[in-house]
Amino acid sequence: MCGRYTLIANAEAIRLLFKLPELDERLVVPRYNIVPTQPIAVVRAGHKGRELVPVRWGLIPWWAKDPKTLPLMINARAEGIAEKPAYRDAFKYRRCLVPASGFYDWQAPKSNRGKGPKQPYLASPGPIEPGDDKLIAFAGLWETWHGADGSEIDTATIVTTDANAPLAAIHERMPVVIAPEDFGAWLSAETTPADAAALLKPAPDDLFSLVPVSTRVNAAENDDPGLIAEATVEAEPPKRRTPKRAARDPRQRSLF
Repeated sequence: MCGRYTLIANAEAIRLLFKLPELDERLVVPRYNIVPTQPIAVVRAGHKGRELVPVRWGLIPWWAKDPKTLPLMINARAEGIAEKPAYRDAFKYRRCLVPASGFYDWQAPKSNRGKGPKQPYLASPGPIEPGDDKLIAFAGLWETWHGADGSEIDTATIVTTDANAPLAAIHERMPVVIAPEDFGAWLSAETTPADAAALLKPAPDDLFSLVPVSTRVNAAENDDPGLIAEATVEAEPPKRRTPKRAARDPRQRSLF
């Protein structure tokens, strides 16, 4: 899955990779811990070409009457995406790209039946540091939801698929990465759902490097360069042992 990611590349790097005719630099500030429901920047096809626009992370289908009754749709599984009511219209007409520098995922403890604190990892296209311009593009879908009071909000979700071999050791799912040569096909409304679905596959095994990072990333309020720094894998807590009861002195009376 993809529940947190980072985008630290500068505006010019984003403009060049996505071939944007123009870009509002106010949308591009270093973010080290992007969290669901926050505003995110996505690339979509506009009237004047590709555009970078802000949306809320967590898709609301256009037909929803009350978003509060829906689950938070931050991820859309690639399997069956063309048929699922929540995604099929967006998958056919409103596909987008989500610029990212990397994403976080958590590995459950191998002992104690997977219970206990999880170790976060950063998956990125090679080691990254503040000011780095390495970029990838997640497959996304966007929608515009209209409220009964006349309000409207643009929202988006990130498409996920089975994890590739290296990431499968951390989690069974990963975000779909669209290669630059496929940007046009993914964004075009003329691309058939079948051809778009063919792009929804795991990333090459050599695309991402994995480094353990601090559990500070668990807290949404933390958003600083220290989050992407490699950290020592935090030791699993020792198994809790139940102390043995001391044998009762037969001379001592019991209250029970």
